[in-house]
Amino acid sequence: MSKQLREHQARKTALVKEARALTDLVASQDRDMTDEEVTVFEALRARIDAASTAIDREAALIADESRIGLATIAGPSVSDNRELDPLHGFRTAGEFMQAVYQAEKPGKSLDERLLIGGGSRGAALPGSFSNESSGQDGGFLVPPQFSQEIFKLSLGEDSLLPLTDNVEITGNSMAFPKDETTPWGTNGIRAYWQGEAGAAVATKPVLGLSTLRLKKLMALVPTTDELLDDANALTSYLPEKVALSIRWKTNESILFGAGNGVPVGALSAGATITVAKESGQATQTLVPQNLAKMISRLPAGSFANSVWIVNNDVLPALFTLTLGNYPIYIPTGLTVGGMQVSPYGTLLGRPVFVSQHANTFSAQGDILLVDLKYYQTITKAGGMQTATSMHLYFDADLTAFRTTFRMDGQSKITTPIAPAKGSTTMSPFIQLGAR
Repeated sequence: MSKQLREHQARKTALVKEARALTDLVASQDRDMTDEEVTVFEALRARIDAASTAIDREAALIADESRIGLATIAGPSVSDNRELDPLHGFRTAGEFMQAVYQAEKPGKSLDERLLIGGGSRGAALPGSFSNESSGQDGGFLVPPQFSQEIFKLSLGEDSLLPLTDNVEITGNSMAFPKDETTPWGTNGIRAYWQGEAGAAVATKPVLGLSTLRLKKLMALVPTTDELLDDANALTSYLPEKVALSIRWKTNESILFGAGNGVPVGALSAGATITVAKESGQATQTLVPQNLAKMISRLPAGSFANSVWIVNNDVLPALFTLTLGNYPIYIPTGLTVGGMQVSPYGTLLGRPVFVSQHANTFSAQGDILLVDLKYYQTITKAGGMQTATSMHLYFDADLTAFRTTFRMDGQSKITTPIAPAKGSTTMSPFIQLGAR
């Protein structure tokens, strides 16, 4: 951003703040403007319009220089190295939020760091488009590093998104060709033993098309002035709480999403298999045969990718399960390559995720066995998108912080897989029935 453009933006911000203070004063006194106040307000509006025109003119000139290459021959230029800083000069998220809060207070000067990045990463210039780079016109661009920190928090130890077949996209949708035929089926590409002088049998692929379109998950957090006064509290509290909520909603949609405006969950599709309890099995019990039969319903190759998802009140039953003299649940955390894969250990050799997404003990779905590589997801490139607004709740002395995460997902298969021999179907999405 050029020095002139930054100065024009700061001038407009100060004028808008002055005009807002005047209207807030009139509103607080529950009256109309006096003639003198109308004159002052109209003069401020004229100066704001003039500043907007200057901003548009400078932005157009910068664009023209970029197109024709004059920027490199016009002599020395002044740049702000903080534009290259992913934190925009702020040390913490709390410090940024405090600067947003202070920008609204009458008599307080605008922190120049809030203007950094006004012409990049999708934030429009003041006076054009949606004016996201001017606080009083709609909000401040959140430094990208803070957005990424929230995204990292949302991919915690119980996040299911990394287990899916995920593709980051820059657009809003993506189509995936799919082939649900099997080598032993009656259609699709098939091989035949060729008899001597026999005619070749031609086969062709049977391809379907699955289209995913990004859905929006949003957290809107109006924050009190008291909390904004404590930068340390904001740094640790707000991003973590936003991340927890986004992670929960994402996990729930991956498993059980209904599809109407949210992803279609793996266990909401038609491919889910429910393994019934053993004949004569007592209520409120779990036996090794339940788990063995769940594993037997996985397709070939899925066991190595599968994970158990169980409710926390299933754990006492797991500790009692044995095959002969050997326990089948190993509660020690599984570590691979120095990284902890499962803090709750392994069950029959596969990681255990303890989650409230699973049902309560002995109800259908209290134990899930899933291979989420059979679940296709798309996410918006860049992760989280964040923004702030000081006027959405201005009458309640609140500053709003908004975080959005865009994703979609659905199962790669629509029905259980028919076996080559026998009649017992297979699926990467298994749940244990009620007992």
